[in-house]
Amino acid sequence: MRDISTQQIREKIENIVDLASQKTLKEQNSIKHIGIDPDKDIVVLIIVLTKLGGKEEKTIKRQLAKIIKLDLGFTGVKIQFEEKRIIESIVKKDVKFILIESGKGGVGKSTVACNIAYALTRLGKKVGIIDADIYGSSVPQILEMKHAYPMADENGKIIPLNAFGMEVISTEFFAEEGKPVIWRGAMLGSMIQNFFYDVIWDKNLDFIVVDCPPGTGDIALDLRTIVPTAKSILITTPHKSASHVACKAGYASKQLNHEIVGVIENMSYYINPVNNEKEFIFGCGGGEKVATDLQAELIAQIPINQPKHHESLFESDEEAGKIYDDIATLLTYNN
Repeated sequence: MRDISTQQIREKIENIVDLASQKTLKEQNSIKHIGIDPDKDIVVLIIVLTKLGGKEEKTIKRQLAKIIKLDLGFTGVKIQFEEKRIIESIVKKDVKFILIESGKGGVGKSTVACNIAYALTRLGKKVGIIDADIYGSSVPQILEMKHAYPMADENGKIIPLNAFGMEVISTEFFAEEGKPVIWRGAMLGSMIQNFFYDVIWDKNLDFIVVDCPPGTGDIALDLRTIVPTAKSILITTPHKSASHVACKAGYASKQLNHEIVGVIENMSYYINPVNNEKEFIFGCGGGEKVATDLQAELIAQIPINQPKHHESLFESDEEAGKIYDDIATLLTYNN
């Protein structure tokens, strides 16, 4: 067995400079693990870098290999690199991520997402909202927010805005007021990563509700990588066409291994003020069909109604608000 300790290895490699930050591995506390496999005669390292990929990573990899193999005489080295902004981000905190998904637009997904988040705050939870519906961003309007550009701290990290006690980030904040976002797929993925990795979220958040874009495109795949432990809620209306497409979104979510908490049937019915009877304007059975097909629970049927106190948010003294309170309670116990 080679007579070299992990401390000696640390002393040999800790002065290597991370080119992206121009600081040593010791200065950045970048050496997260050093192990020795005596049977294979190799060193196992976990190193945190400011930036993954490119010449920076290749250079450090060569320097580590030279020290471990040539200077210290080991047969080999196994290196796992991790990215600093990810390690320090909200995805590594004890936060529950709830994805609000739908198969198609127009089913009220964003309104449901905001109301679920708002109901969670009424239970005393600290909540953030990520508006990931890039092309159909509407969260700021639902939350009655004036257009504003987010500020950044001294390290260039984004400071989220606040509405009704919730931290909020949206592409709407980065575009000119009233102008559409016209981006290709790569830019979408970069922005979504920024929302999770480069925003200074409150470290004590209990939940982050993510308003996902409708359908099963690139962002759904990105979210699987970014927050693999997220749970999802499917939104549909009672109409057969909406439920048919919602099932597709649900199957995609299952393939990505996201747990489906349940199905919400939005715009489920209208209470006629004349006779106080339920009228099913958009038909019946859509939510039940989605829940049955996905082997999930139909957790709520939300009526068509206009809020009494806000433009789009319901309070606990309203029928819809009570339903959202029940959903929030379910999420609290489910997590």
